[in-house]
Amino acid sequence: MSAAAAPLAISLGDPAGIGPEVILGAWTRLRAERRTPPAFVVGGPALLRSAAEALGIDCPIVPIAEPSEALFASAVGLPVLALLDGPWHPAAPSSDGARLALASLQWGAKCVLAGAASGLVTAPVAKGALAAIGWDYPGQTEFLANACGKPYRDAVMMLAGPSLRTVPLTVHVPLAEVSALLSSDLIIHKARIVAAGLARDFGIVAPRLAIAALNPHAGEGGQFGDEEARIITPAITALRAEGIAAFGPVPGDALFMPRARTGYDAALCMYHDQALIPLKALEVDEGVNVTLGLPIIRTSPDHGTAFDIAGKGLADPGAMAAAITMAAGMAKARAAAHG
Repeated sequence: MSAAAAPLAISLGDPAGIGPEVILGAWTRLRAERRTPPAFVVGGPALLRSAAEALGIDCPIVPIAEPSEALFASAVGLPVLALLDGPWHPAAPSSDGARLALASLQWGAKCVLAGAASGLVTAPVAKGALAAIGWDYPGQTEFLANACGKPYRDAVMMLAGPSLRTVPLTVHVPLAEVSALLSSDLIIHKARIVAAGLARDFGIVAPRLAIAALNPHAGEGGQFGDEEARIITPAITALRAEGIAAFGPVPGDALFMPRARTGYDAALCMYHDQALIPLKALEVDEGVNVTLGLPIIRTSPDHGTAFDIAGKGLADPGAMAAAITMAAGMAKARAAAHG
């Protein structure tokens, strides 16, 4: 099956979290808006049916045996591969639930790598629960990089919404360690991946990259730090020499003003919160986590398992709907690029 014709695969995430209900809610919303792409959930037909019935979500579940069946089953309801299943126990994480989440992710990756799916949308997992059953990856992104035979550093996380895209150059590290982890090589390497990803998956012919400063006022001429002069500016100069439209370093307090956001296609930020705070403030219900730099398409809603509200009907499916829609758009862009 060609990538253009293949459906999207959606992994369950931790079944005790809000993954099942936001999948159901997203599918229902997209169906009502007539924007449902061909897709299937990797496992959990009985689990999803239980969740839909308990939460009063009108989403027929259609068990399928092969991904190719999703193309026709989507017209009837939500296609779900019947190879995996389990009970629905919201807000009660368990080792069995973690195993189901892992199996769904593994099978989803296999489907995409085999060409049976055009991309993978991952629901949130609980890293602690996975670690307890032997999971040894920092997150789903690193697992997928390994599955694709790529080093972790090539898997670049981009947070994307309707009005903003941000990329954290360092992620889950203490703020005190950020400066030591930054280098011109790191900025150049990730900027290249971001520029290529925006061109390939979003159809942006000449991506514009804003490079954030690390220090207040971009260091104020060295008064508040020298990372801008020593690390960031040389990286920008090298990127521009390669033909990449990078500029900066832009002070963090100016980078996300409304007028400033119209001047770039993605902002590369020096640390986790510098990238995620503006994205979540502006796109709280539509933020999508996109993995660039891999041969496969992967998106995920920009939120966690939210065990505290799981099963209460409070979870907003907007980010999952946006993740599904974005993955479908990326698949179309790749297909168009390949003729």
